[in-house]
Amino acid sequence: MQSSMVRPTTPLRQHHIQTAIIGAGVIGLAVGRALSKKGHEVLLLEQATSIGSETSSRNSEVIHAGIYYDRKVMPYKSKFCVEGKQLLYQYCTERDIPFKQCGKLLVATDADQRDNGLPKLVEHAKGNGVHDLRIVSNEDINDPYSDVYEPNIACTGAVYSPSTGIIDSHSLLQSMLADAEEHGATLALNCRVEGGRSAGSNVILTVDQEEIVCDNVIVCCGLHSHKIASG
Repeated sequence: MQSSMVRPTTPLRQHHIQTAIIGAGVIGLAVGRALSKKGHEVLLLEQATSIGSETSSRNSEVIHAGIYYDRKVMPYKSKFCVEGKQLLYQYCTERDIPFKQCGKLLVATDADQRDNGLPKLVEHAKGNGVHDLRIVSNEDINDPYSDVYEPNIACTGAVYSPSTGIIDSHSLLQSMLADAEEHGATLALNCRVEGGRSAGSNVILTVDQEEIVCDNVIVCCGLHSHKIASG
């Protein structure tokens, strides 16, 4: 099922919804997809005229390997980045979403970085569950027959990350929306959440001067999340 990135919407009337998700970026769409597949009634509220028009599509579109997170400080990020990478490659393959597992070189520019920094990086990554890194030499990088050949950099050595990749974020967003809508989720564009309040076991959201009674509210609005949470 294909869905347009931009669609007209009608004003919301006061009604009851099981789960409202604020924000239709990649996180909001992924949550909406997962909940709708489990049978939840889902309403995706997006203030913009299209899905994923902010952070979700204004980035380098990299599928990160999970190398850098400190598992002691950010255990969930280090865990979910590695697991999510594999799930994302699998999803892209199943849905024909354009991606490329192109790998990445993390270069050293002096002898100290080569002899000390690169080995430490490999060991740190292993602690996060990333076991496919390998240290390569400057000669490997300059060898046109090498699988890490890159003529446009000068370095003393590098770590090669073969599981790093890039993805077409717009295709990913459309696919997730199509999945969510196929299982009954509703997308409402041009709908700005102005605030909310508790009402017993419910939350009442104010959306463009209308009120929506929600059993559950999930905030997935990126850089606007602190405003919504404080409202």
